Amino acid sequence: MFRKVLIANRGEIAVRVIRACRELGIGTVAVHSDVDTEALHTRLADEAVCIGPAAAKQSYLHIPALIAAAEISGADAIHPGYGFLSENAAFASLCRDVGLTFIGPSPENMGQWGDKVSARRLAKSLGLPLMEGSGVLRDVEDAVAQAKQVGFPVMLKASGGGGGRGMKVIRTAEEMAAAFPSAQQEAIAGFQNGDLYVERYVEEPRHIEFQVIADGKGDVRVLGERECSIQRRHQKLLEEAPSVAVSDELRLDMAATIRRALADSNYVSAGTLEFLMNEKGELSFMEMNTRIQVEHPVTELVTGVDLIAEQIRIAAGVPMEFPNRDLKPRGWAIECRVNAEDPVTYAPWPGLITEYHPPGGAGVRVDSGVYGGWRVPSAYDSLLAKIITYGRTREEARVRMIRALGETLIGGIRTNIPLHLRILAHDDFRTGALSTRFLERL
Repeated sequence: MFRKVLIANRGEIAVRVIRACRELGIGTVAVHSDVDTEALHTRLADEAVCIGPAAAKQSYLHIPALIAAAEISGADAIHPGYGFLSENAAFASLCRDVGLTFIGPSPENMGQWGDKVSARRLAKSLGLPLMEGSGVLRDVEDAVAQAKQVGFPVMLKASGGGGGRGMKVIRTAEEMAAAFPSAQQEAIAGFQNGDLYVERYVEEPRHIEFQVIADGKGDVRVLGERECSIQRRHQKLLEEAPSVAVSDELRLDMAATIRRALADSNYVSAGTLEFLMNEKGELSFMEMNTRIQVEHPVTELVTGVDLIAEQIRIAAGVPMEFPNRDLKPRGWAIECRVNAEDPVTYAPWPGLITEYHPPGGAGVRVDSGVYGGWRVPSAYDSLLAKIITYGRTREEARVRMIRALGETLIGGIRTNIPLHLRILAHDDFRTGALSTRFLERL
């Protein structure tokens, strides 16, 4: 097992990794920018190293500073969390070159699955159900031609994109001609990759994703699905496991297909395959995230598996510590992402947290990176905490979440808790009638 792990991240995911390491008897090193000096993850880790100013490019995305911090602290492994450099194949490769273990998928895995167009080709070759779409588009004329072949409306996507960014719904050839240049510029600015492609657009899809973890030696475990249909601008707000739309038969069939596909591609560590479900209940592969997901706790609660600990064990060459079978979900879990933002306008709301009281009680888990008296910086994502509830049934988890949100106190700033309460009380949510356009009806 590792002696010391450096966490190349911040906020709640850094705290989550520190906790897993502590339970495994591993020392931890937090890194931080100068505005995160007093952040919770720096206070909980065994050591903390400043790696630069507030701008992420000069700190959390600055690879030389991270490698230097690992060398100075004597860390023998790096956990990237999610976001930042978690899916950067060059970073994972450099870690390997300098003798540091990257706790996550291999650079080769990231290369296979990271680019959306190549991932579609790979998914098709491995037998995964695929949404009709195109390869990389040469220009506007090619985009229009491919969209007509797929059939309008289509989704115009950035091949190197992620997190819902770089996506546009295109309904006509005229819209494509107008949107293509700006979408290409956005892709270059956001991902240093201007490649675009189109997929058939489903008007009211459900977003279903499957959690996997693999040892790179052919042992692939599929830990069921999550429903992530509650989104704003393709950004997830609320997730649950399992999904009311996935039958036991479909779950087992998809697990077998995914297991074969990832074993054939020599996948290692945690990963998530994302699908869209159409009105007929058919799943189509969209993309794969070669990292731990923000919403991993709901899977942990319904399976009893510590995904972060398993990532660490696999990276250290230690066998996974749960049965060699696909786990059927037990009970239900719901996660609400609590963001520092106005609940109506969604405008970010950084500032001083004057009071912080997280919820507790039976069936409530809180993954957070904040505390009372800490100032939320404006330089990063607005996620403050994830509140996760577990129940024997979906309704029990839903009612428990309403109770948990109601007793959450975060003073001094605005949060989106009122929005979550509206979602949970809506008749469509109560009945499970979900789609990615749910918020439009709220």
